[in-house]
This record gives sequence, C-alpha cells and structure tokens, in this order.
Amino acid sequence: MSAWYAMDAAETAERLRVDPAGGLSGAEAVRRREEHGANRLPEAPREPRWHAYLRQFQDLLIVTLIGAALVSFAVTREWETPAIIVLVVILNATIGFVQESRAEASLEALRKMLHTEATVLRGGAAMRLDAAELVPGDVVDLEAGDRVPADGRLVSSASLEVQESALTGEAEPSAKSAGAVVAPDAPLAERGSAVFMNTTVTRGHARMIVTATGASTEIGQIAGLLQQTKQAPTPLQRQIDTLGKTLALIALAVIAVVFVLGLLRGQPIGDLFTTAVSLAVATVPEGLPAVVAFTLAMGTARLARRGAIVKRLASVETLGSTSQICTDKTGTLTLNQMTAREVYLADRRFTVSGHGYAVEGRIRSTDDDPPDSQTLHVALVAMALCTDAVVRAADDVVGDPTELAMVVLAEKGGVDVAALRRRHPRIAEVPFDSDDKFMATFHEEDGRVRCFVKGAPDVLAARADRYLTAGGRRPFDAAAREDYAAANGELAEQGLRVLAVGVKDFPALPEEADLKAMLDGIVLMALVGIVDPARPEAAAAIEQCHRAGVQVRMITGDHAVTAAAIARELDIPGKAVTGAELDELSDEELARQLPDIGVVARVTPQHKIRIVRALQDNGAVVAMTGDGVNDAPALRRADIGVAMGVTGTEVSKEAATMILTDDNFATVVDAVREGRGIYANIVKFTRFQLSTAFGFVLTFLAASITGLAGGAPFTAVQILFVNLIMDGPPALSLGVDPAGPDVMSRPPRARDERILTTARLLRILLAGTTMAAGTLAVLALAPPPVAATMAFVTFVFFQIFNLVNVRNDLRSAFHRDTFSNRSTFVAIGVVLVLLAAMVEWKGLHAFFSVTNLTAGQWLTCAGVGSVILWLGELVKMILRRAGARP
Repeated sequence: MSAWYAMDAAETAERLRVDPAGGLSGAEAVRRREEHGANRLPEAPREPRWHAYLRQFQDLLIVTLIGAALVSFAVTREWETPAIIVLVVILNATIGFVQESRAEASLEALRKMLHTEATVLRGGAAMRLDAAELVPGDVVDLEAGDRVPADGRLVSSASLEVQESALTGEAEPSAKSAGAVVAPDAPLAERGSAVFMNTTVTRGHARMIVTATGASTEIGQIAGLLQQTKQAPTPLQRQIDTLGKTLALIALAVIAVVFVLGLLRGQPIGDLFTTAVSLAVATVPEGLPAVVAFTLAMGTARLARRGAIVKRLASVETLGSTSQICTDKTGTLTLNQMTAREVYLADRRFTVSGHGYAVEGRIRSTDDDPPDSQTLHVALVAMALCTDAVVRAADDVVGDPTELAMVVLAEKGGVDVAALRRRHPRIAEVPFDSDDKFMATFHEEDGRVRCFVKGAPDVLAARADRYLTAGGRRPFDAAAREDYAAANGELAEQGLRVLAVGVKDFPALPEEADLKAMLDGIVLMALVGIVDPARPEAAAAIEQCHRAGVQVRMITGDHAVTAAAIARELDIPGKAVTGAELDELSDEELARQLPDIGVVARVTPQHKIRIVRALQDNGAVVAMTGDGVNDAPALRRADIGVAMGVTGTEVSKEAATMILTDDNFATVVDAVREGRGIYANIVKFTRFQLSTAFGFVLTFLAASITGLAGGAPFTAVQILFVNLIMDGPPALSLGVDPAGPDVMSRPPRARDERILTTARLLRILLAGTTMAAGTLAVLALAPPPVAATMAFVTFVFFQIFNLVNVRNDLRSAFHRDTFSNRSTFVAIGVVLVLLAAMVEWKGLHAFFSVTNLTAGQWLTCAGVGSVILWLGELVKMILRRAGARP
C-alpha cells in the first residue's frame, strides 16, 4: 500500500484522480466499488449449518457408539438396541447444535450494533452514505463525534484530534493536521496527516480523501494476522478427547476378554457378540457428551444473563482453569473516560471524587480546610469556557476526552456550564495547535475582555508573570516557579495528564490583532491532573482473581507511567516494562522474567502474541481481554479471548471466544467462577457414570468367568435403560449444581491435570467394585425366578445412592447444601417411578425381561444399594481428618 500519509494532499488527490472540492462522480464511484469491493472488514467464512450439525458427530465416543449400533444390527438383526443408541447420538448432536446456533444469533446482534455512516461529496453534492459504499478517492467530511469510515489522507483540518485507542492502545487523542509532514517509515501512532478506519473524531473538523477501504486499511491488515493464528483446543476438549480414547481402549480390552472366555467355554459366537455389544454400551458412557453439552449450555445461559456471550460451548470451561489473565487497559480496566482527579491552586491541593463523565462527585481540600470558593470558582469558569466539549448526560457527550474531564470538573464545582456559555459567548479564539500546545478563548465580561488559556504546564509557565492566590494576584517569581514545577512533577509521577489554566484581561480586543502575541503576561490559576480512571468494580474483580490464584497482567499500548499508575490503583503486582524492552529479551529470558512483570506498555500486536505464547509455553492457561483491533491477534492466540461488546471493534469480536456485552471486567471473574463450577460438575458426572461403567464391567467379567446368569446378567435393553434413564435426567441434574462456596479460594488446576486423577480413579474403582459385589451377591442368593430382576433393581439403587454421594468430594451427604439442587431429587423421583412401572407393569415385562417383586424384595434391593452411600461417608470422614483438599 502506498504511504499516502507521507504525500501532500495535492499529490494524493492527483494520484487518486479526484477533485477535493467536488468528489467523485456517481459513475466513477460505482466503477471503483466494483473494482475494490465493499468497504467492509474481511470475515471468516461462515460455517454452513449442515456442516455445523454434522460436526457434532465427530466425538470419539459418538463414533464408537455408532459403530457398535451398526455392527449390532448387521449381526443380530435386532433393532431395539441400535435404535436406542442412534436416538442418544441424535439427541447429543441436537443439543450441541442448538446451543451453538443461539450463541451465533447473539453475535449477529452484536455485529449490527456497529453501523457507520459518512458525509461524502459525490458529483459536487454532500450526501450521507453507508460507510460500506465508500471507495478509494471518495472525499469525506469529518466532524467531532464521527467515526472515521475508512483510511484517508487529510485535505484540510481545523483543531482536529482523533481517538485512536482502538488501533494504537493510547488513551489520549492524537492531534491531526492536513499540513503535517510525516516520514514514510513513521509508526502508526505518529502519522499525523492521516486518519484510520474505526477511530473517532473527538475534536475539530476535517476533510479527507479515502486512500484505503476494507481489507486494505490498517485495521484490515491487522485482521489478516488472525488468519495466521491458529486456535488451540480448549483444556476441556483435550480432557474429553483423552477420556474418550481411554474408555474406548478399556471397552476393546473387556470385549476381548469376554470373547476369549466365552470361546473357551464353548459359547455360540452370536451370543458372545450380543454380550460384547452390551459391554461396549456399558463401558462407553454415551451420556458423557450430552451431559457435558448440557452443563456447558447451562453455564453459558447463566453467563449471558450476567453480560457474557460464549461463542463455543467448550470455551466457557476454559476460564475456570485460567491461571493468567492478560488484559488491555483502555476501556477494559479503565472507563475510557478521562476524569479530573486533582487540582493544584497556588499553595492548595484539592482532590476530586467521582468517575467518568457523570457529574456526581465533590471537590475537597486535602488539608481539610474549606476551599477558597472564589479563587477555585474562577479556575473552574476558565475550564468551562476554554473548552469545546459538551456534556448532556454521562452517556451523551461530544468532544475531546480531556476537555470533557474539565467540563465535568466545573459542573462538580457548581458551575452551570451551559448557562455560563450563554451568558459569556466566545468572541474570538486561538485554536489548539500541537506546536503551540495551548488554546485560548476570549469573552466579554463586566465591560472588559477576559481571555482564558489552557495548555501544557511548561508552555503556560513560560508565558506567565503572575499567579492567582486567595489574597489576589502575586508575582510568579523564582520560588513560585519552583513550587509550580514541583507540583507539576508530582502529578505527572502519579500517571496523571497535567494541564494548566490561566487568565488575562484586556480593556478591549483590537481589530485584526495577533492574538497569540497578546498572550504573554498571563496569570496562572490552576493545574489539573487528569486520568482515565480505573473502573470502580475492576479492583474488587482483580482481588478475587488473586485469591483464586489467577495472575492479572496489564498489556497496553499506553505510556508506561500511566499504565503503572493504574496498576498500582488496582493492586496489580509486578514491575512495568515497555515493548522496546521486551525486544531486547530472548524467548528464554522473557519466560524467566514474566512472573515478575505486572505491566507491559507501548506494545504492538506482535508483542501481545509473544507474551501469550511465552505464558502458554510455561504451562499457563491464558485468557486475553481487549477491545481494540490491536488486541485481535492475541485474542485468537490465547486459550480464551474475551472481547468487549460495546466498545470492542468487529475484528476483536470475531477473534474472541467470549464477548462481554457490558464491557465489565468483573464479568470475567464471574466467568472464572462459572467455569470452575462447570468443571466440578463435569467431574461429578464423570465419577458417577464411570462408577456405573466399571460396575458393569466387573459384573459382566465375573459372570462370564463363573457362568452366573449365563455370562450375561443384564440384557442390552436393561443396560441402555440404566445408561439413558438413570444416567440421563439424574446425571444431567449434576450439571446445574451451584458452584461451591470455596470454589474461588482454590488455586487453578494444572493445565495438564486429568479429569481422572489418581484419587478420583481410586474412588471410582471402589464404587464400581461395591456395585459389582452387591449386584452379584443378590444375583447369586436371591430366588431364581426373581434373581435377575432383583440384581437389576439393586444396580439402579446403587446408582441412586451414588448420585447423592458424588455431589461433594469431602462434605457429608447429610448436609443442608445437599438439598440446594432440587432437580437432583426430582430426577431421582422420576427414575423410581419409571423403575416401579417397568417392574410392576406386566405389559413391559417381556421388553425389559423383568418380573414382579414383593415389598420385602424391594427393600432388600434398596438396602444393598445404600451400602455405597455409607462407604462413601466413611471415605470422606477419613479424608477430612487427613486434611485432604477437594
């Protein structure tokens, strides 16, 4: 792309064949649009709906079950078992597809929030067009408050400032001028003659020639980095994939053992195959994908109500395992609303309360003495009149953020800015210029002309000869200058942007006077310290992250001093470094130093990606939050990218896996808590279902070895009843268990931690052994006519009591929190009703191969099944006394 910003305006117009006074003709605009395409950022190809649905069938467990169903039907020609398996598979796929579709619909609504129009000259006439219609060569007029619709070279400008934080990460607006001379190799933040797509005009007005649209813009080029950044599977996806492979291997091993034992005993191959399919169905927890999808779906629904939209179900769990959060500053940790924090008035210091553009707040003296109301009032009048910003409400403002801060400060001091401006209209002005670094306005007041000046402290100090005190105007001598410089330095060290305000009176304003030359000998009134303040809720959210063992690190394009000040306010530990300092470190040295770094300032998109990669190489699970285009590549690289829905750019939303609709960093903490709760619920379900699977395996193996019940204690239909009905609604109820009260007081789990840790596996083996032993005992000791039915009912009771047992790793089941999830007990009630109908209704006996039981036999089954609960209580008591942690 040509370096348009390095050319003068006339050369740019000549090369693009356009007259800046009249713009392109309609026909030429149509031709160029056909050549260059719509002015839209490139989007990743949308996945077809049919493909998204078929993708749900790629899970290894699902493939295993489909294979078992097909082979079963081909060999046995019985349809019941294959039909039920296929039903489960379709149910799982539908749940996942519906949830992803809902998330996509929410994202589409977010995309429509960002709609830009532009004032364009076409054929000599000004018109409002959709920004998508713009083409290179279009002439566009810009006013304060406009969003820049494309990249462009300025043709004319007046006091123009543009907020480029979404592109460069800098909180302060950049001064722009059509006459600026820029070198071809100037960095993006220093291209003063150009403006860029999706930035915002905060002050002044200008005319530009569009030089690039769509993918050719600076934003479009950064978006291209997304295509080079691959998204790794989430920790949960890796865990489920590993678990699926493990269970498939177990299923194959068990089937092989049963086949060998059956052949040695001379059993028919057809019967052996039926038993093998039953074992495969019993060993492979076909409910796992459904429950995982359901658990994640419930979590995404809860997060959506709190202001977060998750694009992929599996991603919501990732925040639960996050150990590092790399967050942008501007607009994420801060309000992106400049706010006056301190006022220095002669020898008095005042603090200002309140946040952002809301006028609620107070000005208080730091020495607890009543403020000098008259002197302070004059300074506040200067801030109100020597500004162009307009504040109609906290969410309805126009103008430069720094000027908005001064207007709000005046309002907090009791000044009615709108009324004051009507009483004292501006009769002349010296517009702000980046070279002069000050602005002045002239107003008639009490028969004289009063000039108010604001600008850089050193510039106004050089023009001042007096300063204002409660006792009047005093000479600005060497001692006063020293105090003034010290105050300015102290405010700057706090990360505050410091502005000075002054005043000068004239009897009258001469015609055709050199206004700038008249501004020597001003009276200094005040210094104002301004900052983009931290969000009020951000500090509490970060403190919760620290308690949860999650390190928060600020990565920003802003200045290091400003970023470090915000970090101190938010209690983010660690030193502050710059992107240039990172460039001097090798990858090994960066990895070594990162734990001690809390702030990285003046960074590029490449720096952000490098930091995320270094943390991941150290084994961390990394979340990256941001709202700007410059954040997008790192959002894609991180384990989970979190974009801002209100202030975030389209590129950042496209790159992220989660979007905060309220732009509230505290929502990230809610997501961490929700993610940990989700993982805990998945672990509960896994323990519950694998205990069942292991119980089945041991029961079948023992029956095959001993020949008990012909080597097949349960029919395939009975197995599917257990896996679908008992492992269905009751197991799903585990997915809505609320997060435990201590979930945010534990450190994050290791990146490579398995769902089946040694401790969990031992408890699964104990539960499965108990189930198998109890079931086989009933099968062997009960009267032959009802033995098989009692064994089946006993196994179901084992599951019911085990469901209550796995709700908590250490806490007793006889605790009031056990009843916090009513859905669990509703589901158990439903299972008991279905089980009773199956056993006592003769119409179902043939299908399920069961018979009636007496009341005593029912109680026997329930009593044997409850053994797993009492055994679990004993284990929990031992672990609690040993000081074990969940």
